[in-house]
Amino acid sequence: MTAAETETVRAMIPSALRQLTRGAESVELPARDVRGLLRALDARFPGFSAELGPSFAVSIDGEIIQDPLLEPITPGCEVHFLCAVSGGC
Repeated sequence: MTAAETETVRAMIPSALRQLTRGAESVELPARDVRGLLRALDARFPGFSAELGPSFAVSIDGEIIQDPLLEPITPGCEVHFLCAVSGGC
């Protein structure tokens, strides 16, 4: 594990939102919780959380979290944004 991996989390971008990330499938960003990760994504890719919408879940290292905004995340983990079937992306 590199120093960058111990200080950041990997955010996996849903295919429906990759136009905002210029095609990036994932990005490494520092964050301690999902809300902070969304702020970091919005700073890097303006409008990301608005496009994601209010109905989303995340998978943190394989565990699906239905109400993720305050969910803590640890450095080195992988966060997958899961879009709702109706609404959101």
